[in-house]
Amino acid sequence: MIIHGLQKMTLLDFPGHVACTVFLSGCDFRCPFCHNFDLACGKEAPLMDDVELLKFLKTRTELLDGVAFTGGEPCLHKELPELIKKIRELGFPVKVDTNGYHPEMIKTLIDGSLVDYYAMDIKNSREKYARTCGIDTVDMGKIEKSIDLIMREAPDYEFRTTCIDELHEVSDFEDMGSMIKGAKRYFLQAFTDRESVPFGNLHAPEYKKMLEFSDISRKYADIVEIRGMDKMHKI
Repeated sequence: MIIHGLQKMTLLDFPGHVACTVFLSGCDFRCPFCHNFDLACGKEAPLMDDVELLKFLKTRTELLDGVAFTGGEPCLHKELPELIKKIRELGFPVKVDTNGYHPEMIKTLIDGSLVDYYAMDIKNSREKYARTCGIDTVDMGKIEKSIDLIMREAPDYEFRTTCIDELHEVSDFEDMGSMIKGAKRYFLQAFTDRESVPFGNLHAPEYKKMLEFSDISRKYADIVEIRGMDKMHKI
């Protein structure tokens, strides 16, 4: 398996763990707000292969206590379960970020007890899902199947939404909430612009609107938090 990026240490990507983050290339979606668009499109140059990654991890068993996979979309890669098995043999818990468009891979990972923590993106309301993903159509059955699998069978998990002023409104959070009703955790994060974001003229919602979004979401999930709230301009 080809690895396209590696953050050697992070305290943010895997809750409760000092982890490294492994970036895999390719994605089903073309979200206009994506921070890793070159990875999603397959344009990012390879960094190493799985053999080199495992060698690196063997030197970090005393420093790290977790490995997080992100992308791109990790669940596109058929080799993912086998690589995770080898990582777990080294003693590392594993987290996987996913867009939820590959429920069959999520089922494989769950059945193999390979992943300790799943983080699944909820892009938008059903009506706006495809537009928010930057593609013509989305099979919402796949998204809803992944949500169900994670909520019923995953050992631990979170759902999360990147909030964009041009794409989200209050009513969308009622619909998204209905999709994840009864979830353990739901995190909202305000969009932040970067040079790697493919399309301009996107903005974070105002602070007050983020509070509205979170208030609605609390009807549907046990824990709802706004990530990066302290960085937002409070008006």
